[in-house]
Amino acid sequence: MRIARLAGRTVLLTEDGALDIPAAFEGRLFDRWDELLDWSRDATGGRPYDESELEAPVPAPRQIFAVALNYRPHTAEAGYEEPEVPLVFTKFPTCLTGPYATVELPPGHVDWELELVAVIGREARRVPVEKGWEPVVALTVGQDLSERIAQLAGRPAQFSLAKSHPGFGPIGPALVGLDEIPDRDDLELTCTLNGEAVQHDRTGNMIFPIPRLVSYLSEFCTLLPGDLIFTGTPAGVGNRRTPQRFLAPDDELVSRIGGVGEMRHRFRKATTA
Repeated sequence: MRIARLAGRTVLLTEDGALDIPAAFEGRLFDRWDELLDWSRDATGGRPYDESELEAPVPAPRQIFAVALNYRPHTAEAGYEEPEVPLVFTKFPTCLTGPYATVELPPGHVDWELELVAVIGREARRVPVEKGWEPVVALTVGQDLSERIAQLAGRPAQFSLAKSHPGFGPIGPALVGLDEIPDRDDLELTCTLNGEAVQHDRTGNMIFPIPRLVSYLSEFCTLLPGDLIFTGTPAGVGNRRTPQRFLAPDDELVSRIGGVGEMRHRFRKATTA
């Protein structure tokens, strides 16, 4: 099942196009996820749609968690030792945008970070690692866009604000149910900038896989339906390249995760009031 948002409506993406979900499910997506899954198996039809009109498939999550340094090559390029526990920060929900949006660049150095995003579908607290997949109902593609000057200015550094500008949390193109993903523990990630591959890895190389992240977070917080977990980025970010490379107006960033989907974003200079 692939669930998306189109013109403010929740839709099922089928081979024929976009099919509105029954009204009984609208606004109760995660409360009735299993029923929606049953309905989707027999659903047919759909109208043609323009991919560029797809919106963030979870428009207003209550919590967005993100994980730093969760791939060994990225940890090494950043100059750190492998963490012993997940390094967690937050992104604020107003940063979310759709999978084909144009993102405004604020002053500073804006960097890319392709990430697999886990979508929580059931309330969860103190989840054992061996049951860490159980609260997760879907996966989607994400970018943890980051303005590096503000992010790294403090002592210690403070991540959340510099990663929460409007548009700095693209997700999509759809929520892909786990029934659609044969090997959810080992997916290929590829990020290209203007056609050049800048990041490439597999989620099987995470230091802390999704079940460990769910278990760890649920020790501290109650995970809620619709919450998002940005699970970390591979090596190849712009501020660790030689020379450094940051996003500029008219750049095209393509974010792809095998079996989950692809996003395309362009950038423009932020306008001043």
